[in-house]
Amino acid sequence: MSSSPNPERSEAVSHPSVDRVRAHLTTAGADPASVAGLRILPDAVATAAAAAAALDVEVGQIANSLVFDADGVPLLVLTSGAHRVDTVKVAALVGANRVRRASPEFVYAATGQRIGGVAPVGHPEPLRTLVDRALEGYPRIWAAGGIPHAVFPTTFAELLRVTRGTPADVA
Repeated sequence: MSSSPNPERSEAVSHPSVDRVRAHLTTAGADPASVAGLRILPDAVATAAAAAAALDVEVGQIANSLVFDADGVPLLVLTSGAHRVDTVKVAALVGANRVRRASPEFVYAATGQRIGGVAPVGHPEPLRTLVDRALEGYPRIWAAGGIPHAVFPTTFAELLRVTRGTPADVA
C-alpha cells in the first residue's frame, strides 16, 4: 500500500495528459482547489481499490472513468469504485443497441489517455458522459488526472459541470 499523499501539497508534473486535464478544469470553471489539488502519487493507482488505499478514502469515493463502445461511439461512464457498470442498463439509458467495454486502442483514440489513468476531462473532443448518482453521496470524490499516478479531488456537482455529464444510475 502506498503512503497517503500530503493533502496540503500538490506536486507539479510535466506530462501532456496532466496538462490537458488541468487546462480543461481551469477553462471549465472548476473550483481552484480541484485544479490545485491535482497531485502525483508515488505509485500508479490504476484501480479504484489502489487509489482508495493510496488516498486513505473509501473505494466508493473513487470516480472510475470507464470508456465504453456504444454502437461504435465512445461513451464515458464515471462510476463509483464501489460497484460495476451494468452495460445493459447503460445501453437502455443512452439508446444504444449494445454497450461494451472498449479496447485500449479505442480508449486512447477517444481520450488521448491510457487505461488506468483516464481522466473525466482533457480529451481531444468532448465525450458523451454519464455520472453515477452513487458519487453524489460523498462530499469529496477523487478522479484520475490523465496518467495512472495522477488524481484530483472534486465533487459530484463539479463533475457534472466540467464534463457536461448526465446523472444516471449505472449499476
